[in-house]
Amino acid sequence: MRLEQIQAFLAVAETGSFQQAAQRCGVTQSTVSRQIQSLEVAVDLPLFHRGAKAKLTLGGEQFMPRARRICQEWKQALDDLDVLRRGEQPELCVAAISSLCAHDLPPILEQFSQDYPRTQLRVTALGSDRALKVLRDGLVDIAIVMNNPFLTRNAEVAVEYLYDEPIQVLMAANHPLAQLQMIPWTDLARYPQVVFKDGYGMQRLVQEQFNLQGLELRAAVELNTLDAFRGMVRQGQSVALLPQMALADARADDSLIIRDLAHPQLSREVVLVTTHDRLQIPPIKHFCDLTRRFLAQSHGTHILPASF
Repeated sequence: MRLEQIQAFLAVAETGSFQQAAQRCGVTQSTVSRQIQSLEVAVDLPLFHRGAKAKLTLGGEQFMPRARRICQEWKQALDDLDVLRRGEQPELCVAAISSLCAHDLPPILEQFSQDYPRTQLRVTALGSDRALKVLRDGLVDIAIVMNNPFLTRNAEVAVEYLYDEPIQVLMAANHPLAQLQMIPWTDLARYPQVVFKDGYGMQRLVQEQFNLQGLELRAAVELNTLDAFRGMVRQGQSVALLPQMALADARADDSLIIRDLAHPQLSREVVLVTTHDRLQIPPIKHFCDLTRRFLAQSHGTHILPASF
């Protein structure tokens, strides 16, 4: 059963004439006759009484309301796709790392809202690995995260490099390591660590680096908010490895101190991830372009041509 057969059926039923139905459908009368015959073969019932005027049989009357719904659904589907193609989608969903949501993302959101006032933004702060999974599941349109090649190595996925962000050490101002300007990894391993929960790329990055150094990561507490990190570290002995942007509020706190790592220093690569089909949608493409431009300015990187 094909859509053009159903459309021909409705045209004959509504005009009572194969000839008028052919004119409405823009085909020949013989084409309409073949389409109706094929449809009757498919349903194994006659749908019309043939005569001076084509009239519905009992089977045709039974089929009529469903045929109308099928054609209405098809028209609605085409209308919805046209809205999408014109960039009139009602919402755009973004998942991003927490520190970026708090600092770099607001001006991007503000500019986008001015450019696309009819598109509602829905922004969720998630760990990088979790954000990539919800993107894969189709729950968000864009993820701005720490890169994880294991989750982005897919022909459907489009990955755009944004910037590299240094990782630094957060500790209490009276911590024994505070007297050092750069913290060696061997000294760092002597103290309990406050780490991100599973699903955050930072947990994986820190654990991998400790493994590379042949050191044990003494994970004392798993947290998922920056306020909780500051509160826990402020207690005394624990330290935390955090991205530079995540430490913005800690810099104004006299009870905390931030130190750089000694060699090898550590950084995370922040990327924008979406899918190639989503880049064909004007608001999504525009949001990606805004993000590249704003973050290049705020992080002092060059605005490179999009690699999508």
